[in-house]
Amino acid sequence: MVSYLQVDELTKSFGDLVLFRNISFGIAQNNRVGLIAKNGAGKTTLLNILADKEPYDQGTIAYHRGLTVGYLEQNPKYPKGITVLEACFHHGNEITELIKEYEQCMKTKGNPGLDKLLSQMDLTGAWEYEQRAKQILSQLNINDFDQLVDELSGGQLKRVALANTLIVEPDFLILDEPTNHLDLKMTEWLEEYLSRGNLSLLMVTHDRYFLDRVCTEILEIDNQQIYSYKGNYSYYLEKRQERIDASNMEVARAKNLYRTELEWMRRMPQARGTKAKYREDSFYELEKIAKRKTTNSNVKLEVEASYIGNKIFEAEGLYKRYGDVVILNDFSYIFSRYEKMGIVGSNGTGKSTFIKILLGKVQPDQGVVDVGTTVRFGYFSQEGLQFDNSMKVIDVVRQIAEVIDLGNGRKLTASQFLQHFLFSPEKQYDFVEKLSGGEKRRLYLCTVLMQNPNFLVLDEPTNDLDIMTLNVLESYLQDFKGCVIVVSHDRYFMDKVVDHLMVFNGQGDIRNFPGNYTQYRAWKELQEEVKKEEDEKPEEDKHERVRHNETRKMTFNEKREFEQLGKDIDRLEEEKEKLESELASGSLEVEQITEFSIRLAEVNDDLDEKSMRWLVLSEIEE
Repeated sequence: MVSYLQVDELTKSFGDLVLFRNISFGIAQNNRVGLIAKNGAGKTTLLNILADKEPYDQGTIAYHRGLTVGYLEQNPKYPKGITVLEACFHHGNEITELIKEYEQCMKTKGNPGLDKLLSQMDLTGAWEYEQRAKQILSQLNINDFDQLVDELSGGQLKRVALANTLIVEPDFLILDEPTNHLDLKMTEWLEEYLSRGNLSLLMVTHDRYFLDRVCTEILEIDNQQIYSYKGNYSYYLEKRQERIDASNMEVARAKNLYRTELEWMRRMPQARGTKAKYREDSFYELEKIAKRKTTNSNVKLEVEASYIGNKIFEAEGLYKRYGDVVILNDFSYIFSRYEKMGIVGSNGTGKSTFIKILLGKVQPDQGVVDVGTTVRFGYFSQEGLQFDNSMKVIDVVRQIAEVIDLGNGRKLTASQFLQHFLFSPEKQYDFVEKLSGGEKRRLYLCTVLMQNPNFLVLDEPTNDLDIMTLNVLESYLQDFKGCVIVVSHDRYFMDKVVDHLMVFNGQGDIRNFPGNYTQYRAWKELQEEVKKEEDEKPEEDKHERVRHNETRKMTFNEKREFEQLGKDIDRLEEEKEKLESELASGSLEVEQITEFSIRLAEVNDDLDEKSMRWLVLSEIEE
């Protein structure tokens, strides 16, 4: 297999901070590699180095001769005054240069060299370039090709840059957070596009379903070193745990031996003979291992939410529109105690506006939102990431509280709370200006959670957060004794956290779906298949079926089945919750773990089957 990229003994530091030291790895043709690390460990820096946008201390980087490389930056920039379509021609490549030459030739009297240019454009497929650009932009919901890039939001600009990177069809793609600012439909389109067998890429993303379905290999930066896992994200999780367990055991053994050897060193203070020299050298090697930090992969933070009453909030007859865009159209909903709702929908359907109406930050055109007196909101927003860069991390948290009450007499200091969200004691005394974008979002999340809210409203909390932080946040939300609303395009995150979905279809069409995102996708695909079958039927059969559906009501047996399904689903959900709680307790014997795991799989299958049948019956008029 052809080697596309080879990195050897690469080191990068900023002053005293070493991001990675003497790391080596290679990427071959058709390899699709995901890069994983904690925020601040150097993911974006490494991509910038590989794209020749940042220097490095030492090492070698070698690309295959003649290889074309496309790079999607985390925060792309374009010169002012150019249009969206012009931006797609901005990053020069052979085709765009040919098109520019052609346009210049056509403006020059006599069209010098036209025949040669026409031949080259035919050979490279330059004539289809603009059409391909428009097709990819449309897939990413960028439809005004003449709009100036100055007028685009950060999310729109990222999508233009993504289109720009894909259009040129490079041999090797380097992508930094390609799924940020993409809605679910766009993410699934990109997932399919990048899963093609002939693509080669290296990317950073926090979307774990995306990693699982696209990548064939995972690279992880941990403690300044790099580790390779020849498989997708699920395989990485399994093998990483094995690596951590082995490393922790090695450290534990080294510590035990270190105590013995330290005693020997102290008993022999005089100059040692040659025979003892090898033992002294071994002692210092042992000391390095013993002082290595062990990894706790089961970090769990349990914070008791403040009391929340039975009345949460009631929305009655809400209307909201901006010009021709309808956000809410006679929307009513009563929020239940301990409910965990996920909100999904395409960009521009009004998800963030809806949240701001519930929080009282935006007023509806008509209707009432009645919030219970015991409700204490904790709001994580896209606009809330604002810190004084001259402050230290620990001081940002101490401004809110020196001590965080976990309930039941348990307390954490500000420093201990930060450690739960992966801020080491050393990092806590860094200035905010030194933090990466992901670390700042992690700090912002800490400031929201530590205020002991009982109703969390999280608007795109997963953007720029590393996977390790997402695991901590998911665990926190699963155990959270309060209410939660999450707006997110992260399918894995939604599946783990929410009980049901509010689906925004646009123009005020909002549907409540009783399940997680994977169940919603399965149901939607089933509906699309039924519709496709209907469309393919002869006209006379189709009309007959439509008339039948319009007048059909549930039979007596279907009503009984529908009621029983509701009870069965509640029972299975309760059993599932108990099984998951037991498995997470860490107190089970091996036989019990096996038994409970098998039963949990059976419950999940049964729950999926009954939920699907419940959804089918719910479409029939009672």
